[in-house]
This record gives sequence, C-alpha cells and structure tokens, in this order.
Amino acid sequence: MTWLASHAVTSLTELLAVAYKIEVDAVERYTVLAESMKIHNNPGLAQLFRDLANAEGMHAQEIRRRAGDVDVTADAARLGRLQDADSPEEAELDAAHYLMTPWHALQMALAAEQRALEFFSSVADSADDPGIQSMAAQFAEEEAGHVELVHRLLLQHPRPAGEAPWDPDPPRSQG
Repeated sequence: MTWLASHAVTSLTELLAVAYKIEVDAVERYTVLAESMKIHNNPGLAQLFRDLANAEGMHAQEIRRRAGDVDVTADAARLGRLQDADSPEEAELDAAHYLMTPWHALQMALAAEQRALEFFSSVADSADDPGIQSMAAQFAEEEAGHVELVHRLLLQHPRPAGEAPWDPDPPRSQG
C-alpha cells in the first residue's frame, strides 16, 4: 500500500499538512544519510545529502508560509501516525551504501522526487474539490521542477564507469 493510500485528502488544510509532512520526512531521511556518509568518511556525499535536506527544508517552510494561520505541523504530526510506509519523497535507505557516488545519491533523490510528483498528481486527478485539485496540481508542478533540477544535477555527476565499487570489508550476516 502506498503512503496514505487509504486516507483520501478531503480538505485544503489536510493537503497542506500532507505536503508539509512529505517534505519534513525527506529532510529527516537526507539528514540520516548525511550523517551516515560522514561516519563512513565520505564528506562530499555527506554535503550533497545535507544540501538535499536543506532544499527540502526550504520547501517545508514554503508550505508553512502558504498555510498561513493553519498549523500544518500539528496536522502533520497526526498524519505521521497514519502512515504504514515511507513518505513518497523519502530516499530509500536500501539503496544507500557507504561507497556510493553522487550519481547514486542523485538517483535516489530522483526516484523520491518522481514518487512525490506521482503522489500529488494522483491527488489532483482524484479530488472532487476544485481547490484541492488546484493546490495538488501546483504541488505536482513544483515536484516536476524538482525532477528537472535533479536531472540537471545528474549532468554534473555522470554515471560511474564500470561496476559498483569493490567493498574491502562487506557486511557479514550473522546466520
């Protein structure tokens, strides 16, 4: 089941809270990844993940600004208890490894942005309320811009040649 699939967005307030929650979840995930890369002595990638977290944080603040007097943080906290899977814009932790390159990290970000785009497009397409349709379409358009931005960043960080980096100390299962 996709994130909040069983919980239809029924108001603009709820849509703002969902959008805010998605961005906050992305910030938290990128921050975890940045710390992991720092621990694994990959400072360049740690900085890339911090930059992604900062960008998502700016998006969250923009949503709070749009919400005006609506307390999206409280509504987002309530939504956190409803989720049974990762938020659409959270980078998948299973794809992360300490030998990854910026290209790998940007592929993770691209997939997350595409999921967020699909989520908001779906809300826009399925909503009965014209206000929800319009705002969800705006969020989808913003996510489409984020997808394009990641594509531009990928031009600066091409796919690494050859196979995945060799891990001199791979994880060992206890089994």
